[in-house]
Amino acid sequence: MTSPEVVLHILRPRCYPIRLSLVVPMYNEEAAIPILRAAITSFMREFPAEPEVILVNDGSADATLVKVAEWAADDPRVKVIHLSRNFGHQIAATAGLDYATGDAIVLIDADLQDPLCVIHEMVERYRQGYDVVYGQRDAREGELAFKRISAWAFYRLMRTIVDRRLPVDTGDFRLISRECLDGLQQMREQHRFLRGMVTWVGYPQCAVKYRRNARVTGSTKYPVRKMLSFAWTAATSFSTLPLQFSIVLGMIAGLCGIEEAIRAVAASLAGRTVPGWTSLMVVTSILSSAVLISIGIVGQYVGKIYEESKGRPLYLVARTFNIACPAERNVPGKAARAAGETRESQG
Repeated sequence: MTSPEVVLHILRPRCYPIRLSLVVPMYNEEAAIPILRAAITSFMREFPAEPEVILVNDGSADATLVKVAEWAADDPRVKVIHLSRNFGHQIAATAGLDYATGDAIVLIDADLQDPLCVIHEMVERYRQGYDVVYGQRDAREGELAFKRISAWAFYRLMRTIVDRRLPVDTGDFRLISRECLDGLQQMREQHRFLRGMVTWVGYPQCAVKYRRNARVTGSTKYPVRKMLSFAWTAATSFSTLPLQFSIVLGMIAGLCGIEEAIRAVAASLAGRTVPGWTSLMVVTSILSSAVLISIGIVGQYVGKIYEESKGRPLYLVARTFNIACPAERNVPGKAARAAGETRESQG
C-alpha cells in the first residue's frame, strides 16, 4: 500500500492553554470512579493550566450517576452531563466535546488504560502548533493475545476501507485544539466515527506513542461483536467501498454462471447426458446470494439516509451538574437561529 499524501502545514507555536478540558464518556463505570477521581484530582493538582473535567454519563444502569454527582458536589471544576438514555460511546464523547470550553480538549476513557501523564507530552506538541495530538499505542498490558491480534487487524482494516490517512493503533485518546474542534462540531451526522472525522477535518496532526495500561477494573466495553459492529458503522459512514464490493460480488457471481454454462455446453458436445438440475440450482443460488447481499448493502446506506433525514438531535440531556447553561452555543446553527429569532421579535 502506498503511503497517503501528507499535507504540509506551517506550524504556529502557541502559548500554554489557559484552560484544559478533560472529556470522559462513562457507561457503567461505578467501580472505576474512585480510582479515576483520585487520578484526575492528582493530575489537576500538578497541571499548570486551569482544568475542567466533563463527565458524560451515557445512560448507565449502575450507580455511576450518583458517584459522579457526589464528585461534582465536592469539586466545582467537575461538570456532569447525564444523558436521557444510552446513546453509545461516540455520541457521549460528542456531547462532552460540545460542552467543553477549554483551549485544548483531551478525550479519554474512564478505565485509565490511557495514562494521564501522556497529556503533558500532548500539550507540548500542542504548543508546537499541532491541532490534533493522538495517542498511539506501542504496547498493551493486561490483554489476551486474541484481543491484541483482533485490535491490530481492526485498525489495519479501518485504514484500508475508511481512510488511508487514519492512524493505526490509535483510539479516541487525543488532544484537540479549539480551532479543530470548531470545525469538527460542524459535522453532525448520526452515525459517528470520531477517529475518522478528526482525520477528515485535517489540521496539523501528530502522534505520541505510549504504553497502554490494563483496565483498573471491570471488563472491556468493546468485545469482538461490538468491534465488528463499530467497524461496519465506520465503513458505511465514511466509505463507499461496501457498495463497490457488491459490484465485485456480482461480477464474481456472473463469472461463476458463465463457467457453469461453458461446462454444461462442453458436456453436451461430448455426448454426456446433462441432467441440468444441479447446474441450474448452483447458478441460481450464486446469483440469488449475490443479489441479496448487494441489496442488503445498499439497504444499509438507504437506512442511514433515512435516519439522517429525520433531523433528530444527536443526544438528549436529562440533567447537568455544575453547568450553568446548555451547550447550544457550541452546536452549529443554533446560535444563528437564536439570533434570527431575536431580530424577528425585536422587529
